[in-house]
Amino acid sequence: MPTLTDRLAALRTRLASTNLDGFVIPLTDEHMSEYVGGYAQRLGWLTGFGGSAGTAVVLADRAAIFTDGRYTIQVREQVDGAQWDYEPVPQTSPAAWLGKHAPEGGRIGYDPWLHTGTWVADATTALAERGATLVAVGTNPIDAIWTDRPAPSPAKLTVQPDEFTGASSAEKRAKIADWLSEQNADAVILSALDSIAWALNVRGGDVDHTPVALSYAIVGADGTTDLFIAPDKLDDTVRQHLGNAVRLHDRTAFADALATYAGKRVAADPERAVAAITQALQAGGTKILPLRDPVVLAKAIKNPVEISGHRAASARDGAALARFLRWVETECVKGGQTELSAAAKLLDFREQTGLLKDTSFDTISATGPHGASPHYHVTEESSAPIEPGQLYLIDSGGQYADGTTDVTRVMPIGDPTEEMRDRFTRVLKGHIGIATAVFPDGTMGGQIDAFARRPLWEAGLDFAHGTGHGIGAYLAVHEGPQRIASPNYPGGAAMEPLRAGMMLSNEPGYYKAGEYGIRIENLILIEPRTIPGADREMLGFETLTFCPIERTLIEPALLTAEERQWVDDYHAQVLAVLAPEMTDAEDRAWLTAKCAPLS
Repeated sequence: MPTLTDRLAALRTRLASTNLDGFVIPLTDEHMSEYVGGYAQRLGWLTGFGGSAGTAVVLADRAAIFTDGRYTIQVREQVDGAQWDYEPVPQTSPAAWLGKHAPEGGRIGYDPWLHTGTWVADATTALAERGATLVAVGTNPIDAIWTDRPAPSPAKLTVQPDEFTGASSAEKRAKIADWLSEQNADAVILSALDSIAWALNVRGGDVDHTPVALSYAIVGADGTTDLFIAPDKLDDTVRQHLGNAVRLHDRTAFADALATYAGKRVAADPERAVAAITQALQAGGTKILPLRDPVVLAKAIKNPVEISGHRAASARDGAALARFLRWVETECVKGGQTELSAAAKLLDFREQTGLLKDTSFDTISATGPHGASPHYHVTEESSAPIEPGQLYLIDSGGQYADGTTDVTRVMPIGDPTEEMRDRFTRVLKGHIGIATAVFPDGTMGGQIDAFARRPLWEAGLDFAHGTGHGIGAYLAVHEGPQRIASPNYPGGAAMEPLRAGMMLSNEPGYYKAGEYGIRIENLILIEPRTIPGADREMLGFETLTFCPIERTLIEPALLTAEERQWVDDYHAQVLAVLAPEMTDAEDRAWLTAKCAPLS
């Protein structure tokens, strides 16, 4: 098997043979997905980086990898600094870096199926400063040298029943048709995999942890839809579910089908439709309407059936996690456990529910210094022993037919230090600040992000990631457009208005490099708030995740009376929700003790 050094050298040889002076390698697929199938893990194969977001640029004489603050430590552990420059995002970008380092008059290649048109425009402008040119490649040069590249998944498509979706596919497609009529458009391209799954009430198995299938869809103004998907993914049950209003085509026919829209008005999301799609439409004389995919907002605002399903999923998942935390408390102090063995034990508890479909992302099982990497991914090589004196952080979630979960807890192995208790309590205060926030309808996530940071700021501390992300209904664990985030951190300011029915995570944290990490994460639902005498429609949050917050890490003296009451009320709810799920008497006794009032 070629080493990482060999792979970089082989890529440079390949670029030289195709008259290219450089190439850009993003971590995405043809659908601009956050998580991608093994066949699309080009960045990891080339660099060794195991994070879920990043980009590399390779030139003849230098190379750079671009990651955000979540991966500052991880990228240095996994990627050879002798061969790669570490570049921070958003302080710089691949396009800006190319504007400074591309060779004068050079030809920089890119795969048009892996970048948006906006990125192409930005990179083209930046390269113009060097007299250089951006060149679309017909064959990705990574694919040409990756001899054992995995094939795309052969997983079958499945039907997501209306009992979990709360609306039929026909109803959803009718609303898309209404939207097209409002836009005076003939069709819309759906290239985001979760949009297709949601609109057609189907799920797949082509991407680890995200139940989607590699496909494209084009929805017409009458609601009829052309679905482009490998034929062997379909069985009679799925075909019958899709019905005559969904015309089926091989996925390989999608690019040619775009040419049939000459002279038409077609909507294509500039954030989700790759450059190859818009370039093909433009070449055919199609009028492109650069509008956001209409599924994005509809999918984000959960209906009562989806909310009810999530509550059920959260209760069973919270019980599994609580049983695991008891195991951590009793077993890990004895020694002999590792990050990998702990992650396996949590998976076992979830599988015992009998309803787990998958985990919702690679479990972050991190002890001691590894906890300081917010998106640490444990491997056979990195797995560390869980030892006394450490903080153990577990960030995990489950995929169930009725909901997707995501929750983070921290457990001390033995007695925590005063500093650990101080930092944990400040993170908890920030978590409560979000959980109890009340704000006018139309407020954006970026406007309330500071509520989570103030207790840390008061001690000269902060965390370098967003405070909250949206979440799907048995779909992607990270779902937009809603977020809670500052402009100073990955993704920029969260500028989407928050609306009732949206779900978010609430996950402030603190990370001390080389020592420990802390994060407290629950999922929350935006709901209307009635305030006597108010002259504005107000919103607030309902907490959806129930699992004890480790009381030995809480310093009650740092909490206000209102914050202590929140903790007590939350734990009373945890006990009420989880006790019926806990069949073992010792588990219930442990839970009862963990949920006792602080005072």
